[in-house]
Amino acid sequence: MTSNSFDVEKIRKDFPVFSRELPDGRPLVYLDSGNSSQKPNQVIETMREHLALHYSNVGRAMHVLGAESTDAYEGARDKIAGFVGAPSRDEVIFTKNASEALNLLAYSFGRNTWRASGTTDANTDPRFTLGPGDEIVITEMEHHSNIVPWQLLAQRTGASLKWFGVTDEGRLDYDPALITERTKIVSVAHQSNVLGTVNPVAAIAARAHEVGALVALDASQSVPHHPVNVTELGADFVAFTGHKMVGPSGIGVLWGRAELLEAMPPFLGGGEMIEAVWMDRSTYAPIPHKFEAGTPPIVEAIGLGAAVDYLTGIGLDAVEAYERELTAYALEALREVPTLRFIGPDTLEQRGATVSFTLEGIHPHDVGQILDDQFGVAVRVGHHCARPLHLRFGIPATTRASFYLYNTTGEIDALVRGLHHVQKVFA
Repeated sequence: MTSNSFDVEKIRKDFPVFSRELPDGRPLVYLDSGNSSQKPNQVIETMREHLALHYSNVGRAMHVLGAESTDAYEGARDKIAGFVGAPSRDEVIFTKNASEALNLLAYSFGRNTWRASGTTDANTDPRFTLGPGDEIVITEMEHHSNIVPWQLLAQRTGASLKWFGVTDEGRLDYDPALITERTKIVSVAHQSNVLGTVNPVAAIAARAHEVGALVALDASQSVPHHPVNVTELGADFVAFTGHKMVGPSGIGVLWGRAELLEAMPPFLGGGEMIEAVWMDRSTYAPIPHKFEAGTPPIVEAIGLGAAVDYLTGIGLDAVEAYERELTAYALEALREVPTLRFIGPDTLEQRGATVSFTLEGIHPHDVGQILDDQFGVAVRVGHHCARPLHLRFGIPATTRASFYLYNTTGEIDALVRGLHHVQKVFA
């Protein structure tokens, strides 16, 4: 399938993995990009060249290689800031993944209240202090990376953890009354990694700000797939990761509004995040470096910059439109499979290119193994780091097919053929 301005076959040639054959001679059908995307030559070669010809540590070496490496690293920050519409490059914090970005936020957010005596400093910013009676609000559809850090913060501070439920159709059961004057932060997925559901961020942010709460988004499943402008979202913090957006692993991003990042204490201590150090105290560097202790993931950040260049060259509007066609095709094709049950919305309304499902009487692990062994179809099976969501639906696991800019309708057909075969095996 080729849209008017989208040539998927040309795009596939950029990804060397699709030129290989599996041991039995079949082509690889990779439907697991929600887990981690494949990488184009443009990213691979950018990283290889930097390692081979330009590598040095950043921000400290006073020589040619140090300058080249620093320029490339900080240039990647510029690219990412532009990609997500950040008002300032200094609002882009490099982390090793979205999990670390969310942990950075949760630890720094409540760090002012880490006092054995239960007291806080007189100059503590009240927006970042939590204690008994305060509330943290998340949702039942979150990835564990956006659950566990907030559970730990609630345990450390005595704050209460609350969450929005999920409807039978896989939509957020949004009740604005859950966000109260006691709420300090609301942290939600922009798009669910299991359901594909796109959440009503604008409404959530408006309600949170109305009561003085801050808003964080896990945008790991949205930034790779459609245009995201952090200021237009209305959020205060946005986390995402490189390895799901044709970039390398080991690199992620926390974006935050500058005045909030400046007010937050650092999460990690060490080199490069300091302004000056004495034996009894330290002062900290301005953002973004205040949150980037030690030698950063230099080549990974440069690789993420190359991924941004690649996606920008294609155009995320085009990617989004093409994935919408793929998702529509997949939803219709999967309806032909007897006893298949969608877990999540079965229409295109407010959803992304991720489809999770179960087959009656067949464990997802068996589904995934047969698809892989006999059809070369790679899907993800399990609870996808979202166990509470699966418990809500009364199931231990699902099979998930997630699509990206390099997938085709022919690969969806291969998935459907494989599922029919799975049912015959277990008939």
